[in-house]
Amino acid sequence: MTEPAPTAMLALRQKEGRLHVCLGGDWRIATPQRPTVGEVILALEETRCKQVVIEDGGIQAWDSALLLFLEQLREFCRRHDIELDCRGLPEGVRRLLHLAAAVTPTTTAGAPRSPGWLERVGLRTLNLFDQTQAFVAFIGETALSLLRLIRGRARFRLRDLWLVLQECGPDALPIVTLIALLMGLILAYVGAIQLQMFGAQVYVANLVGLGTLREMGAMMTAVIMAGRTGAAYAAQLGTMQVNEEIDALKTLGLSPMEFLVLPRMIALIVMVPLLTLYADLIGLLGGGLAAVSVFDLTVLEYVTQTRTALSLQDLGVGLIKAVVFGILIATAGCLRGIQCRRSAQAVGEAATSAVVSAIVAIVVADSLLTILFTRLGI
Repeated sequence: MTEPAPTAMLALRQKEGRLHVCLGGDWRIATPQRPTVGEVILALEETRCKQVVIEDGGIQAWDSALLLFLEQLREFCRRHDIELDCRGLPEGVRRLLHLAAAVTPTTTAGAPRSPGWLERVGLRTLNLFDQTQAFVAFIGETALSLLRLIRGRARFRLRDLWLVLQECGPDALPIVTLIALLMGLILAYVGAIQLQMFGAQVYVANLVGLGTLREMGAMMTAVIMAGRTGAAYAAQLGTMQVNEEIDALKTLGLSPMEFLVLPRMIALIVMVPLLTLYADLIGLLGGGLAAVSVFDLTVLEYVTQTRTALSLQDLGVGLIKAVVFGILIATAGCLRGIQCRRSAQAVGEAATSAVVSAIVAIVVADSLLTILFTRLGI
């Protein structure tokens, strides 16, 4: 037996001065004998209703045929001052209708008017308020995504997570190695030149060890990752915004926060502390090279003094800072990418803004955490 051909269903009913339009079945171009918008228009002319309510009566499949039907109905309602309520439609249909209705604002001819100082202050204040609101909303959506991940309900591809882990972890080792080695050398030289004046150059190991583990290891790793990975995240998400790929994900019912932001957030939270541990080791090695080759310390003296000066508490302070820095870098990069406007210039601006925001946030957070740990005696 052959299966019956799919059909599109249209049911009309009047209730309390409103015309309810119930759509069901298969609304595709290939569906034979689809209902036309003329049936709805005829019913509106007969009933004189001033409000049309679209309802989902079991829409099984749809394509541009359904969108064309709804767009023609919306145009008729707009011309005849009839209210159209589409909230009963599936979310994907409503999103595409919203995109179809979006228009690019046109600019008027003539020289732009220069705003006064009071207007500029007001515009800056409103912009700051909007940015703060967007930041709080982004943090809230990220927290909800993490909760769904903990409950095992987050939707993203595990392959994407491994890919971003590779990009922000092992691929960053060469630049982290170079910067950490030079950082250790610089700390050793700066400290040893002053300590030599008192014959205490053996304490260069204390300076390099404490400075690397508590401050410079996490700080320099975070700055590298902000310029390397944070900017890349902003550019990637910004390009997807320009190409309307994020809108396509929303239409498919996938959350961009889960599918795009969450893997990148997890990757940086995991990899920045691991890279910090690696940078601490390389920094201590660089300080040891300078101390042994230039300032007449033996390897045994340097290692012994380093073990005496350092503790697991110092390592823990640096790792706590590294976790906070990873969260800040991921937040800045992903937020600027999601906020990117739809132009090539905006992608570059988003990447630049992500790096600047991340570095400022890193410095501020490092200052606050250092003051906090000092007050707590850690």
